[in-house]
Amino acid sequence: MSQALLEGVKFDANGLVCTIAQDAQTLRVLMVAWMNAEALQKTAETGFAHYYSRSRKKQWMKGEESGHTQKVCELRLDCDGDAVVMLIEQAGGIACHTGRESCFYRVWRDGAWQTADAVLKSETEIYGKPHG
Repeated sequence: MSQALLEGVKFDANGLVCTIAQDAQTLRVLMVAWMNAEALQKTAETGFAHYYSRSRKKQWMKGEESGHTQKVCELRLDCDGDAVVMLIEQAGGIACHTGRESCFYRVWRDGAWQTADAVLKSETEIYGKPHG
């Protein structure tokens, strides 16, 4: 499976591919992260989203600390092979480390970025301390 899964994926110079997590029911974009070959393989093998953290330089499974896992319903590769979209079921309804449904919670309005989505659960409630 590994070779067939990775075939056609164009990883960048750092060995990463941009990955979009999208709610399987509402189709709302919840987050964007990066995968390397290992993260993509673990995602396909386990059925749960795994990523590569550029800042921490390590593999991670979404929800390993927060419990807000992402069950993968479908993996899609774009025409150029340089982006992956995952249709997912988001546990707990929170994808963002800030405690919001989506990482895309700011809207450009009246000349400024304004917060449009409420915090559903504070970072301290989720992680026991502020995150990041």
